[in-house]
Amino acid sequence: MSSKETKKDVILIGAGIMSATLGTILKELDPTITIKVFEKLDKAGEESSNEWNNAGTGHAALCELNYTSEKEDGTVDISKAVNVNEQFQISRQFWSYLVEKNLLNHPEQFIMPLPHMSMVQGADNVEFLRRRHAAMSAHPLFKGMEFAEDEATLQEWIPLIMDGRTSPEPIAATKIDYGTDVNFGALTRMLFDNLEKQGVQIQYNSTVKDVKRAEDGRWEVKVVSGDGKLAYHNADFTFLGAGGGSLHLLQKTGIPESKHIGGFPVSGLFLVCNKEEVVNKHYAKVYGKAAVGAPPMSVPHLDTRFIDNKRALLFGPFAGFSPKFLKTGSNMDLISSVKPNNVFTMLAAGAKEMSLTKYLVQQLMLSKDQRIEELRDFVPTAKAEDWDVVVAGQRVQVIKDTDKGGKGTLQFGTEVVTAEDGSVAALLGASPGASTAVKVMFDVIGKCFPEQMPQWESKLKEMVPSYGKKLADHPELLEELHEATAKTLKLDQPLS
Repeated sequence: MSSKETKKDVILIGAGIMSATLGTILKELDPTITIKVFEKLDKAGEESSNEWNNAGTGHAALCELNYTSEKEDGTVDISKAVNVNEQFQISRQFWSYLVEKNLLNHPEQFIMPLPHMSMVQGADNVEFLRRRHAAMSAHPLFKGMEFAEDEATLQEWIPLIMDGRTSPEPIAATKIDYGTDVNFGALTRMLFDNLEKQGVQIQYNSTVKDVKRAEDGRWEVKVVSGDGKLAYHNADFTFLGAGGGSLHLLQKTGIPESKHIGGFPVSGLFLVCNKEEVVNKHYAKVYGKAAVGAPPMSVPHLDTRFIDNKRALLFGPFAGFSPKFLKTGSNMDLISSVKPNNVFTMLAAGAKEMSLTKYLVQQLMLSKDQRIEELRDFVPTAKAEDWDVVVAGQRVQVIKDTDKGGKGTLQFGTEVVTAEDGSVAALLGASPGASTAVKVMFDVIGKCFPEQMPQWESKLKEMVPSYGKKLADHPELLEELHEATAKTLKLDQPLS
């Protein structure tokens, strides 16, 4: 096939939010494209995308303190927060486009308006939050962010967190009203329902055993169905969107870009409250600061969640360890991921990350009562009988050699690995993940379909009006799009 021909055959491995997003975008760009999806479970969105396996935060850096850092001179660097927010704006526009085109219905089933807040304790942390607020509230993307440290305002904002609080430590919070709670499981299922209506073949209970280059340069995917039948499928482009399972599949491709990459699995637990009188006292996502020595993904937060048309509270995450790369994976996943080309990368990471190992051991040893004690830092009146422990999703943090961090650097974020010829791409890593799925998939398409990009540009701008622009540089466009998407997605959130 010549490089100028449109790639007609696409295989998506994994029926999560990333594959659902990529498939939806490709079908909008080229309705004639043939797409096959293989998922080892019996339905879509059951692993990392499932609503019980993630925090459901529309990650826009409105409340996550790990997206802002303090420089040596005391100023607060918000560049990462700006970048994450810009990416979420792209997702928001794309979802709005799908609703307007009747490709998604009832947006309230997957996205709800919810204030996003940051909360800190202690004089030094309060001062940091004050400076962080000053830097962020002056930026167009974070317009309207409020800061409070007086008890009366905090009692109004976070009554459940303030009730019964006797600590003499100062406390402060920021609040921004146009945050969101996103049910990525529901969104994933809705996207795949729509893709099936467009003729996309989705095979559930189908495990991909191998991905290798065929003699004609295309990719041959070996699939075993639930009844044990073996089949081979070929594609011009293959996307590995299998969550923690993507690393093994990437290694099977043998592409040079797959070398010197490893993965470290981290599991998660949440405390969940469904008691109505407690749930009704809290209406926000409130993020705190990670403990000293704890990894970024361990930032504690108390979240209002909307799942199955019911409100609940989640607190966590509490980290755990399992050698599995997927919640439904194998105990051999970690060991089998160690290859001759990445063994030294993995060993270097092990030597570097002793603090992470210590943190995980401490977390594993926590009893429910000890977890409730940590919850009481947020909710002083919390009663153990009102909260249950729920096992959340499994995440695989990427380990690779970097110029900045050296050999065996643990990456906290979302990574895309693409073959030089653009014929295969793999998504690895974790948060902000699902929230930035549209931007990440736009990047995949740009790298893997470069010949088609000029003819697709107008459609991309139709789907995402800010395509190619930074909304931070166009505040009038930001306000216009924020208002339009809020109306379409039924969020009713002014940018104030």
